[in-house]
Amino acid sequence: FLSSGKRRKREWTMKFSDLLRMSINNLRRRKLRTGLTVLGVVIGTASIVVMVSLGIGLKEITVEQYESSGSLTKIEVYRNYGMGGSENEEDGFITDKTIESFKGIPHVKAVSPVLSTYVQMRQGAYEGSSRIEGLSREALEEIELGEGRLPDPSSGTMELVVGPMVAQNFWDAKTGRGFWETGEQPAVDLYGKPFFTMFQSSGAEESGKQKKYVFPVSGLVKSDTDENGNPMYNEYSYGIYTDVETLKTQLKRIYKKNPIPGQPVNKKGKPYNYYVYDNAYVYVDDMNNVMEVQAAVTDMGYEAHSSMQWLEQAQEQMDMIQAVLGGIGAVSLFVAAIGIANTMMMSIYERTREIGVLKVLGCALGDIRSMFLIEAGFIGLMGGAAGLLLSYGVSSLINKFLGSGLMGMGGGGGDISRIPMWLSAAAVGFAIVIGMLAGLFPALRAMKLSPLAAIRNE
Repeated sequence: FLSSGKRRKREWTMKFSDLLRMSINNLRRRKLRTGLTVLGVVIGTASIVVMVSLGIGLKEITVEQYESSGSLTKIEVYRNYGMGGSENEEDGFITDKTIESFKGIPHVKAVSPVLSTYVQMRQGAYEGSSRIEGLSREALEEIELGEGRLPDPSSGTMELVVGPMVAQNFWDAKTGRGFWETGEQPAVDLYGKPFFTMFQSSGAEESGKQKKYVFPVSGLVKSDTDENGNPMYNEYSYGIYTDVETLKTQLKRIYKKNPIPGQPVNKKGKPYNYYVYDNAYVYVDDMNNVMEVQAAVTDMGYEAHSSMQWLEQAQEQMDMIQAVLGGIGAVSLFVAAIGIANTMMMSIYERTREIGVLKVLGCALGDIRSMFLIEAGFIGLMGGAAGLLLSYGVSSLINKFLGSGLMGMGGGGGDISRIPMWLSAAAVGFAIVIGMLAGLFPALRAMKLSPLAAIRNE
C-alpha cells in the first residue's frame, strides 16, 4: 500500500508479436471451428468479388462497344430542319462560318466539316456504289489505318482512304448478284488495284457521257477480322475518305457552274456560291466534357448526337446492376461476419479463466481487447485471401464458358468477369475489417469481465 492509503495499480503491456503469437495459437487449438468460420469468410469474399467483377466487366464491355462503334469524344452535328423550314432555305445551313463558330465553344479540340458525294465504281467485271466523304485533316487522323498513309492535299490529285467493307457494295455486272445475295466477298481489291470512279450526273449532262476517273488509294482502314478472316465492322468500314478541300476542288472541276448533286440550290434553281456541308464532327478534349459541348451546340439550333449520351444511359443501368450484384455478395459476407462474432463469443466463454488470470496479473485491458481483435482480423485475412483465390478461379470459368457466348451474340470481345488490382486489395482489406468489426463486441465483453468471477469460473 502507498502512504496515501491507495492501492498501487501496476499494468504491463505485451508486444505486438506476443499478441500475434498468442492469437494464432488460440486459433490453432480450435482448428475445426476456425476452419468452418474461415470457410464462411471465403464464400462471402468470393461471392462479393465475383459479383462486383461481373458488374465491372459488363460496364467495361459496354464502354468498349461504344468505343468500337465510334469515338467517345466526337459529336455529330446536323442541320435542324425544324428551324430552317424548307431544305433550300439558308437558315440552319452548316457552312464554313458555322464550323468557325463551333470552334469557339469551350473544350472543343477540333471541328471537321463533312462533305459527301455518291459515286459509281467499276473494277473488272464488278460494279459498285459508295460515298466519298471529305474530312478535315484532324478528322482523317482519327481513322486508324491498316496499310498505307493518309491523303496528301499537296499531291495535286485526290487521294483516297478506303474502308475494308466497301468491296461488299460491288456486284457482278453480268448477273447482278453480289455479297448481299451470295454471302461471298466479291473478288475486288480496292487498295491493290485501280478502279474507275464515276460521279453523279448534275442533270445538265447525259448519264451515258459520265467521265471515268482513276484516283490513287493512299491507305486502307484498319479492321479486326473474325474467325473466318473477314473484316469486322467499325464506323469507317463502308466509307471512302479524302481531304475535304481536295474534294471541293475536284467537284468544281467536274461540275463547273452546274449544280452539284446533293448541294442545295436557291429558289431560282441556282447553286449557292459556297459549300453546304452534310454535317460536321466536333471533337472534344475529354469525354467528360462531351455532354456540355453537345448542349452548347444544341443551343445554337443544331441537332447533335454522340456516343457519350447513349453510354451515360447504359452506364446508369450498369451501375444499378453492379449495386445489386454487390449487395448479393455483401449478404454472404455479412453472414460470415455473424459466424466470426459467434466464434469469438464462444472463445471468450471457453477462455474466461485465462482472461481472469491475465487481468489479475495486471495485463492491460487494451492488450486483452487487441488479442481478440487480432484473432478476428486473422480469420478475416485467411478467409479473404482464400476467397480471393477462389474468386479468380470462378472468374476464369465464367470467362471461359460465358465470355465466348457473349462474343457469339455480338457482345464484343474480352472477359465478362474482370478483377482489377484495386478490387483484389479491397476484398482482402474489407474481409479483415469485417472480421475485426465482428470481433469488436466480443473483445469489449472480454475487457469487462470481472477478474475474480473469471478466475472462479470452471
